[in-house]
Amino acid sequence: MELSHIVYISVGSNLGDKLLNCQTGIHALSKPSRSVLKGKSSYYLTGPVDYPDQDWFVNAVVKIETSLEPPAVLKELKLIERQAGRTQQAVRFGPRTLDLDILFYDDAMMDTPELVVPHPRLHKRCFVLKPMCDIDPWMIHPVLKKNMRRLLCELEKMEPQQVRFLCD
Repeated sequence: MELSHIVYISVGSNLGDKLLNCQTGIHALSKPSRSVLKGKSSYYLTGPVDYPDQDWFVNAVVKIETSLEPPAVLKELKLIERQAGRTQQAVRFGPRTLDLDILFYDDAMMDTPELVVPHPRLHKRCFVLKPMCDIDPWMIHPVLKKNMRRLLCELEKMEPQQVRFLCD
């Protein structure tokens, strides 16, 4: 097995046992023989964004090394979400058992109907940037040409969001 791609994935849950849902999702990510967990952030308790009428989330970010191409990674993430009990949402950005999103795939930039990489809203999300900074604060966003730490600092100045450390 040749592992050649680095992928950052956001992990979130705000239904049921949120922390356990995230931990189970992360464990499932490292199960396929084509992927290896290379890093994991702390867990954070975060206020909802875009749809405020819901419970807080538990969020984290993981870094994996994989031989899978982006569409195959996305397919794997959707399978893990379904196995965790996620169903089609009635409300966009609404409550979910498990949410797994590709943030970065190497330095790739792609925009298809199924997948946009880098994730188009990650620079507007403290619940993504804070855990990204746990893993790789100096990683440069390939489109914005700024590192994760700078993006987080700029966002916190503009729009403070509710993010609290939960656990490692």
